[in-house]
Amino acid sequence: MAKDSPDDMMAEAASPQGGPPESKLIETKRAWAREGRLLTGAAPGAERPRLPPGQRLVTSWPVLDLGIQPEVDTNTWTLTVEGLVDRPFTWSWADFQAQPVVNDTSDIHCVTSWSRYDNHWQGVSARHLVTLAQPQPDAAHVLLHSHDGYTTNLRLAAFDDADVLLATRWEGQPLTREHGGPVRLVVPKAYFWKSAKWIRRIQFINDDTPGFWEVRGYHNEGDPWTEQRYG
Repeated sequence: MAKDSPDDMMAEAASPQGGPPESKLIETKRAWAREGRLLTGAAPGAERPRLPPGQRLVTSWPVLDLGIQPEVDTNTWTLTVEGLVDRPFTWSWADFQAQPVVNDTSDIHCVTSWSRYDNHWQGVSARHLVTLAQPQPDAAHVLLHSHDGYTTNLRLAAFDDADVLLATRWEGQPLTREHGGPVRLVVPKAYFWKSAKWIRRIQFINDDTPGFWEVRGYHNEGDPWTEQRYG
């Protein structure tokens, strides 16, 4: 896949198919957080522009990961939903495929400064999952776990939003391995590191638990329009 700029090459894939996360890649992005890289300081206006401050448009879809692209077989794939819910469950791939399908179009905003408009997704809505799980009153956050060991956190209200989905298809085609297939989360209102790839487990929790990038200097919420790049 063609790269969009030298900056993207520092964070995109050309990564191995397995093994531990690339420490150089991770340290580079931690340095960005320490330096406040890409922050413009622009004051938010009354209306949000479509392109958040500090972002630039691309037409390709850059690939970012931790240097690991796990091979996830749908014959053995499961999604476990647990924690502070009245109805925990584990879905097989057949169970997931039996859920109501939603289609959504949204933009991607990556913290490494690129945005891509009008991505067409298909999958299962997070709101449907929440309805089935029935979170308990103490549940205020979710912690998302991926097959590559990645984690990220969201407020329950941010997860339980109309445009959030567990996507299996992009632009009419099954999600490829490099982009998080067979299933990834899509959270359009947050920087894209919150949209965990290769999703395998969703925990409903009370206390907020920062994930992989959040403990490495990145913002806990990740709102692109208020430049919540770093914590």
